[in-house]
Amino acid sequence: MLSGKKIVLGITGSIAAYKACLIIRALVKRGAEVQVVITPAGKEFITPITLSALTSKPVISDFFSQRDGTWHSHVSLGLWADAMLVAPATASSIGKMAHGIADNMLITTYLSMKAPVFVAPAMDLDMFAHPSTQENLSILRQRGNHIIEPQSGELASHLVGKGRMEEPEEIVRQLEDFFCEKDLQGQRILLTAGPTYERIDPVRFIGNYSSGKMGFALAEECARRGAEVELVCGPVNISAKHPGIHLTKVESARQMYEAATSLYPTCQAGILCAAVADFTPAQVADQKIKREGDDMILHLQPTQDIAKALGEMKKEGQHLIGFALETNNEAEHAKDKLARKHFDFIVLNSLRDAGAGFQHDTNKITIISQTGQKEFPLKAKTEVARDIIDELVKL
Repeated sequence: MLSGKKIVLGITGSIAAYKACLIIRALVKRGAEVQVVITPAGKEFITPITLSALTSKPVISDFFSQRDGTWHSHVSLGLWADAMLVAPATASSIGKMAHGIADNMLITTYLSMKAPVFVAPAMDLDMFAHPSTQENLSILRQRGNHIIEPQSGELASHLVGKGRMEEPEEIVRQLEDFFCEKDLQGQRILLTAGPTYERIDPVRFIGNYSSGKMGFALAEECARRGAEVELVCGPVNISAKHPGIHLTKVESARQMYEAATSLYPTCQAGILCAAVADFTPAQVADQKIKREGDDMILHLQPTQDIAKALGEMKKEGQHLIGFALETNNEAEHAKDKLARKHFDFIVLNSLRDAGAGFQHDTNKITIISQTGQKEFPLKAKTEVARDIIDELVKL
């Protein structure tokens, strides 16, 4: 989504300037071309040599080169860029941007910019909350600038703090969202993710090792591409970032079944990525079971089959995508599940593949449909999610 994009990165005099290195690395990794423009104050916090090494381009700070007097054209930069990102943006620079005080190369570049501008404020809480700063940010918003602030919410406010610059990965994600093709615009998609916990007593349960990373990556990818996402997830330690994701938290297979069957009729597609328990204790003890005797026998009964239920509910125009995590005869088991559950295609991965499966940040998949199968190499789960959603869009 950022491959081939030309990004002007403006850096101002903030202690958060060191995070610009992480932003550059993330942008370059995604294929973007980055040109840094830094204020004189910014050079007090990070050296141009460091920035130049990361971008493979000379850093622009002054109107004229100190070596040969070459003029740096802010007008040319404004025409060259696909986007301008000012991160970190101090209260002083935000004020200058809002009121056109063109006393350095960064501000003149901003005033000449023809491309979209993204601004990530960085300052202490009092400065950020001051009416002057808020008025200046309001002016920038009214002019169509995109202000990137830490996510709202009690937890985010406590951990991040108002005024503190948003984390580099989230800043880059918002740039990706802006340039992402919205080929799922207007679509509503159900996603299940994570494990389920089947209670034995108030302190014990039957569960699995699913981290939810693959499901959440799929949810983020769908939302980036314009979809309204209904994410039903079991107990996980990660959170959804995109505002287009509506989260329903569950614990047991029964709760996930009830949520999924309730939501699917209003969705255009369902992606069943959760690792749902196949069995649950027939009886759940009200009190903690004490250790008595030499063994303990648990009587288990089957859980409700979410995939089967949704497959039977599927109407014309709806789609259903399944997952199969296998340890042997992988393709054979996946093809059988594809037919039985009425999936449009099934995503197969194997625990025998190094770096794939539960708790990894990477995955190696094979997509199997009625017409054939396509194998993919080991990739980051964010990239795997893109491959899967590309296949969904083709439907």
